[in-house]
Amino acid sequence: MTNFKSLVAGLALGLVSTAAHAEFLDLEKDELKFGFIKLTDMAPLAVAYEKGYFEDEGLFVTLEPQANWKVLLDGVIDGQLDGAHMLAGQPLAATIGFGTEAHIITPFSMDLNGNGITVSNEVWEMMKQNIPHEDGKPVHPISASALKPVVEAFQDRGEAFKMGMVFPVSTHNYELRYWLAAGGLKPGYYSEENITGQIDADVLLSVTPPPQMPATLEAGTIHGYCVGEPWNQQAVFKGIGVPVITDYQIWKNNPEKVFGITAKFAEENPNTTLALTKALIRAAQWLDENNNANRPEAVEILSRSEYVGADYDVIANSMTGTFEFEKGDKRDIPDFNVFFRYFATYPYYSDAVWYLTQMRRWGQIAEAKPDSWYDEVARKVYRPDIYLKAARLLVEEGYVQEADFPWDTDGYRAPQTEFIDDITFNGKQPNAYLEQFPIGLKGADTVSAQGVVGG
Repeated sequence: MTNFKSLVAGLALGLVSTAAHAEFLDLEKDELKFGFIKLTDMAPLAVAYEKGYFEDEGLFVTLEPQANWKVLLDGVIDGQLDGAHMLAGQPLAATIGFGTEAHIITPFSMDLNGNGITVSNEVWEMMKQNIPHEDGKPVHPISASALKPVVEAFQDRGEAFKMGMVFPVSTHNYELRYWLAAGGLKPGYYSEENITGQIDADVLLSVTPPPQMPATLEAGTIHGYCVGEPWNQQAVFKGIGVPVITDYQIWKNNPEKVFGITAKFAEENPNTTLALTKALIRAAQWLDENNNANRPEAVEILSRSEYVGADYDVIANSMTGTFEFEKGDKRDIPDFNVFFRYFATYPYYSDAVWYLTQMRRWGQIAEAKPDSWYDEVARKVYRPDIYLKAARLLVEEGYVQEADFPWDTDGYRAPQTEFIDDITFNGKQPNAYLEQFPIGLKGADTVSAQGVVGG
């Protein structure tokens, strides 16, 4: 009996100390449904759920996979979902009215890097002839200039060269376009009358949902694709294609997904918004802490059918510090998936500006905009004020360290130089940035049915 009383007393003491450690916010809504696509980078949501971080904030969350990015966005806009794992371009495009118009915000950036570009075995065999080798292996990073003769060979035999990406305003679309253009290939333009994105294109890009990429490649419908993990590694495991470059090599430590909610939700549920942001910050920290020591457990979680549902080994191939290109050519890329370090979760205005420059570069933004417009849109959508408020609460509760957050930033990263084409991006000078590209809209350029019309 004494031992039992001691146990009860100990449990009670533990509950008291936990309650003192983290007090619940006065939540406006505590039952929430969040959407996601079956990709490795939904990990902060799965971890926040499985490790009890949502419950620590008094939130009862349901996670629900979505069929594709459009269905997911529509679910958030119409209120069927309270929030979702989103492409970073989605809140921006919706807010400026490209596609479905709605004011979406993000208080939390979900990760850095995490994508790759994969080509079919046939294309890879043709590309290899144009790539220097050392010790019998291709020299990385591989430029799209190695793909250019392949595309020309397809054109000479009257065959269009087709590649898949996951959504018109996805990082994948812009990364694939960036890589192609840096290698001298035109990835095509959008216009208000023609939203295919294939005007004046050397390579025809089209949308394929992420989990369907390998099957679409295997069927020969496309000759390559840009997608998040684990769908590049799946092509390696199935022996149907070869990843040729990762987004880490196109733009080192590039921002990827965000967590999106409507501005209306944030206004009506400010404490709930803080609480969910706190839980996601803790999940991101867990994913990266102790030099990725928790990644094997994270891989096990993600491999479950309710999350990503791919084999453990496929997910682990890119989640544990390596990335496999041609079968057997596994290379160390310790930062292929970053969830917390390098201030990965902070929603930088400059990240938003980069996406907007790519929308302008390829015609999704039809007319020139002043630099001030880019800044205004970034501030309307990206909400570091909410993020830092949530972070401050976590510091006070002892869950995170003060040094883990960029308290004094103006929301803009220092000019970034580590792109595959060595072009520097300064988020405060978007128009000057666009002027540097030989391929893409700049200044007063517009797009007609035939191609670019100079301003």
